Amino acid sequence: MSRPRPSELVNGPEVDAVPAHAFRARANADARRLAAADWLLRRKRDGRYLATVDARGRVQPLHPQARRHDPGLLDILARLEAGAPDGLLPIGPLQGLLRSLGVPGDYGPRHGLALVPEPARLALAGRDRFGRPLFLAHRTAGAWQRLRDAARRDGVVLEAISGFRGHHYQLGIFRRKLARGQRVADILAVNAAPGYSEHHSGRALDIGTPGEPAAEESFESTPAFAWLRHHAGAFGFRLSYPRDNPHGITYEPWHWYHVVPDQDVRSASAA
Repeated sequence: MSRPRPSELVNGPEVDAVPAHAFRARANADARRLAAADWLLRRKRDGRYLATVDARGRVQPLHPQARRHDPGLLDILARLEAGAPDGLLPIGPLQGLLRSLGVPGDYGPRHGLALVPEPARLALAGRDRFGRPLFLAHRTAGAWQRLRDAARRDGVVLEAISGFRGHHYQLGIFRRKLARGQRVADILAVNAAPGYSEHHSGRALDIGTPGEPAAEESFESTPAFAWLRHHAGAFGFRLSYPRDNPHGITYEPWHWYHVVPDQDVRSASAA
């Protein structure tokens, strides 16, 4: 009998561990190691593959920078060994990073947004439109599957465009736009500041449908959007950014958020 393979993301502040079977090797020399591994360890700030971990806990470096004494690697290996609990990662130095990027100090209160911590664990929820592994909070993953199944029974095909995105991912978007000469105010008109995106929670999904461009306002004219308007609420999803929303965020008919009861959020925060 084959052993069960990992089916979730174990999150750390600097390095995460993802199911190795869900990812492709970026170099031929690494393909066999990845195929034989349980876990792939990635550096979050740039997505670099650092090492693999097999079923016996043996670590195989994939990059010269993957040194066992690195604090990020030590942290994620300890989380794997202990069995990562449910809960949320600390926000850490994010506010200092925001100041260094030029994000106004009153950005959150002014837009009615709060800093969003990352979950310590997320479920592998299939793949998105582009074939990338899709990670979501565990309850959201189940709700997404039920939502897709119900739509399919009604002849509507829903695709995930994007799910969980961590703080480092959003920081990368922000820095690349700054490097291209865009102003902070212009970036914030179309992107939430790093740390404030609902995608950090693992409970937000950008949803599309075949034949329709990803993350475009034209999605609102599709049968898929009409179906979501009528049925998504029954599965716990709501449209986060309708027209003229109080957060000042551009209308996003593709962005839907899975609402978890308050007691579940408090439990996760205390874990």
